[in-house]
Parts: sequence; C-alpha cells; structure tokens
Amino acid sequence: MSTSAFKLADAPSPNVMPTYGRQNIVFERGEGAWMVATNGDRYLDFASGVAVNALGHAHPKLIAALTEQAHKLWHCSNLYRVAGQERLAERLCSLTFADRVFFCNSGAEACEGAIKVARRYHFANGHPERWRLITFKGAFHGRTIATIAAAGNPKHLEGFGPPADGFDIVPFGDLEAVEKAIGPETAGIMLEPIQGEGGVNVASIAFLKALRELCDKHGLLLVLDEVQSGMGRTGKLFAHEWAGIKPDVMASAKGIGGGFPLGAFMATAEAAKGMTPGTHGSTYGGNPLAVAVGNAVLDAVLEPGFLAHVEAMGLRLKQELARVKDEFPGEVQEVRGLGLLAGIKVTKPVGDLVAACTAEKFLTVSAGDNTMRLLAPLNVAESEISEATQRLTRALRRVSKPS
Repeated sequence: MSTSAFKLADAPSPNVMPTYGRQNIVFERGEGAWMVATNGDRYLDFASGVAVNALGHAHPKLIAALTEQAHKLWHCSNLYRVAGQERLAERLCSLTFADRVFFCNSGAEACEGAIKVARRYHFANGHPERWRLITFKGAFHGRTIATIAAAGNPKHLEGFGPPADGFDIVPFGDLEAVEKAIGPETAGIMLEPIQGEGGVNVASIAFLKALRELCDKHGLLLVLDEVQSGMGRTGKLFAHEWAGIKPDVMASAKGIGGGFPLGAFMATAEAAKGMTPGTHGSTYGGNPLAVAVGNAVLDAVLEPGFLAHVEAMGLRLKQELARVKDEFPGEVQEVRGLGLLAGIKVTKPVGDLVAACTAEKFLTVSAGDNTMRLLAPLNVAESEISEATQRLTRALRRVSKPS
C-alpha cells in the first residue's frame, strides 16, 4: 500500500508491536503547549512527549534550524568531522563540568555509554576489577539489557533472562546503605537527581553532596542520569547544579533535542581517559540534523530570562498543586518535584487519574509509586498553568465520585 493511499483505521494497527498501552488518540499537529487530534479536539499537553518537547510543539526556531540543515546534509556518519556536533560539544562543555561529549540518539544509549565510561576509566587506570556500579531502587535508566539491570525493576526484567551483572542496588536516599555497598569492585555511583519514572523522587541536596564526598574518598566516579531532569527542566541547566556539586559523568537526552532524537553522555577529561578510538560508537549519533536542532534548543534555553521563567512557572505550578491537594485531601497524598518536573501521588490507581485528565483534554504521564507526572513545556505560559489546574481539578472530581 502506498503512503498516499493509507487510511488510518478506527482501531490500532495489529502490525505495530503491542509493547505500549496506547490511548486511541492520533495527533496530527501541535503548537506550543497544545496538540490537535485528527478529529479536531485540542489537548493541553503537560506530557511533552515525556519531557522531550522542551520548547513545546512546532517551535519556529527549531523548525528553522531543522529545515535549513535538511537542505544541506542529513547524514555523513562519524567517520568524518561534523561541524554542528563540535559546536554543540564545545558549548555544553563551556556550560558544565564536562570536557568531553559523545552524542547518541536516546537516553538509554546515553546511560549505557555512561556506564561504559565508568568501567573503562578504572580499566585504563590498571584496575579492571573495579566495574560495578551502585544504583538505586526506583531508578529508570532505559530499556536496554544493561539499563534495566541497573534499575532492577522486576516488571522490566521479567522474561529477559538473568539480569546483567555489575549493579548493586540500594534504597534511594539511604547513605548508610551506599557506604555498606562500596567494595573493592565498585567503580562508581549512578543515580538520577530526580527519579522521574520512579515517582518524581527528589534527591536531597545533602544526599547529593554526601555522594560526591564518598566518591572522592573512595576513588569512585559519580555518574548522574539527567535524561529527564536536565536541559533546564528544574530552572537550572542541570538539576545537580542546585546542590552545588559536579559529577564525573552525566547522561543527557530528551529535552536536549527538543523532540528530535538526540542524546549525549558527558565526562571530565580524567573520567573519559579510557574512551579511546574503537571503544564506543554510534552510526546516527550526533548527525547533522540532530545537532542542528540541539544547538537551536540550547540557543533558546540560554536566552536571558529563560531559566528564570522556568523557575517562576515551576513555583506557580507548585502553588497551584498545593491548592489542589488542599481541595482533594482524600485523593492527593503528596505533591513532589522541582521546577517543571512535578508529580502528584494519589490514593486511587494513578491510571484512573491519567484517564480522567485525558477525558478533560489534558495530557499527563503516569509514573511509579502511584504518581502522575506533569511535564509542561519549559516555555509554558502562566495562563496555561492556570488552565491545567482547572482541568486537573475537573479530573479529580471525576475520580473522587463514588463508583
């Protein structure tokens, strides 16, 4: 069947592998914080493609960057220098702790690469026995064989054979458990400053500082997964900046490409010393299209006042959600998060609230610990936060009614 003759069926196609519990909605276009379905319904999007669409939909600067590059060169592989890649790497290094950047296509790839950096670092230093990473319950680092093992979620591990070895999982926020887990084979500590998929669990500043001190004390690498919390989502370029610490290695993705597949893992020169020619690679990673958009996203995030706007809108959202919690004490247990990475832990099944929000033409995302995430685009307007609160309130009224 030609693409021009294709007509969308009323039910999802059986030819698409059913690994997602998809809602039966098809979107055809978007603008800013709004998406329009094929039937014309408009939805307020506080899912943002799961924190990917950092600048909302159809941002003119991203369209311009992608279109301009599309007329020049799409792909040439990493057998050659890529000008846009070098520019984005230089900019990211100038803004962060990092000296080296490797570009890939997704968060899972970025986390895989970060794991490899930590292991290879000790190998290069003559200690190949140091290859294990301490990770945390409630984590989510991707869906590859290594990253599901790093997180240890039984639902994600089931049916894929014995979990990949090399990860010692401890309770999130438990410093004593971390100290006990450190041994002669430990290479580093890997965590998300804010566990997004795990339920919007925010690591305390004290905990992050203590982990940095432990790594320094024991010669370990601190590896941060900022795939969801980075690129301005908390009001800082990366969430660890709130704690005033610096990691040795960091994974980034989602918002870094504003909707175009782009990921990166970054490291200090010392941490990256083992990543020599042939140790890692990516066919598509950092291709001209991706880095053109990545540079345009960074342009926007670095505009004067942008991060201050994110912080202000995050505070406004927090205030609105606190009011909602007061109105629905039997439904909302806790409001969590930082900046525009917010979570609402509820008493009834979170899927019911997500469905009720969708019925109100309001898009949200479920997470672990019976928590619903609100991931507004970073350039969201104050009026849109007010509108989101109204739709959330109506959704909570739906689920609070006796069945």
